[in-house]
Amino acid sequence: MMRPEFLDVKDIMQDSDVLKLFEAVHDYGGAVRFVGGAVRDALAGLKGFDIDLATDLTPDELVEACTEKGIKTVSLGLKFAKTGVVMGNRVFEVSSLHRALPEGVKYSDFSFTDDWNADAATRDLTINAVYADEDGNVFDYYNGIEDLEKGVVRFIGNAKQKIMEQPIRIMRFFRFYSIFSKTAPDLKSLKACVENKDLLKTVAIEQIREEFFKILATSNAANVLEMMAENDILSFVLPQKINTRALKTLDTLVRFNHMDADMMRRLFVLFEPDQVLAESLAVRLKLTKVQKNKMMNLARFSFDSAQFNDLAYIKRVVYAHDKAFVKDKILIALAKQNVEDCNLKKLFTDIDDMEVPVFPLGGKDLIGLGMQDCVPVKEMMAGLKNIWIASDFTLSKEGLEKEALKLINP
Repeated sequence: MMRPEFLDVKDIMQDSDVLKLFEAVHDYGGAVRFVGGAVRDALAGLKGFDIDLATDLTPDELVEACTEKGIKTVSLGLKFAKTGVVMGNRVFEVSSLHRALPEGVKYSDFSFTDDWNADAATRDLTINAVYADEDGNVFDYYNGIEDLEKGVVRFIGNAKQKIMEQPIRIMRFFRFYSIFSKTAPDLKSLKACVENKDLLKTVAIEQIREEFFKILATSNAANVLEMMAENDILSFVLPQKINTRALKTLDTLVRFNHMDADMMRRLFVLFEPDQVLAESLAVRLKLTKVQKNKMMNLARFSFDSAQFNDLAYIKRVVYAHDKAFVKDKILIALAKQNVEDCNLKKLFTDIDDMEVPVFPLGGKDLIGLGMQDCVPVKEMMAGLKNIWIASDFTLSKEGLEKEALKLINP
């Protein structure tokens, strides 16, 4: 259960201020430990995780212990048995140990405890129920370390009960499986997820979307999403077929060119939506306005992949949209064609160095040429822009004025 000095807590403790919290709790007579994702990810050699802590003090006792040391606290709600502890510019979430609630008992009736094992039993997965103190001693109550080393992702205790307590744990199971698995899925856990998948209909779509995006962001997303599709998970939200082959190609292409992943690009490749489906996805997933606009623009514009090495064509697309948009469309087109080994470094450098043209004519210029206010300036301007773009942006202001005069005085 306990592994002395098993972990270098420097891998977790990115902010030494947190030691003041350990001191305050210890002086009060309690204990505090790192828990969950911070410990799990440190053991797995991952970086950039959030710090979560647990203590055997109740929320009231923790507030009192911090107050005695001049440490500010904020309430995070009894529902979560958590207290926010303010250290510098950060708020650390500290959960008070508690026992599993009997069925039907309200959150307001939390049964706080000083039993670390009992608290571990309330957590979802074995790999998330590992604790560590400030000296690097690791406390593992459900063989989470062994599961992590073997790449096994499984629920603690009764998988069905865990899911019924919090149905979003179905999504969490697939997310952590996508990140840490080294073997086939735990059959009991997978069976419980599949048999209770309808419970996800009771979960807020925002939570579903958050977990779905976290899965989509993983390197193993295509395989895990295939597994979810085969088991009809999420069909009530995303009934369309998904193109996991294109997603795999995109991942390879992005890695081959040392590029960063982009969530909307990955989502688009997965569904290949037209404008109607893009709108539907945006509504179902409650995308932000920026996300929705990107999806709609990607769906709206038909990119001629046969011309992606034609810089004149690329320049026209850059002018109509932007450089990032063009790169996305190139990557999406190649992924759709299953092209994995295309070196895009020079092309993307040329795009980055490309000077975006600026239309040299304004509405006042048209009026100055004798165009009356009642004449549709906007339509005239659009026509002149098309002429300018067709000239590969070479037509000067004077040349455009001559074209304008032809339209004004035909």
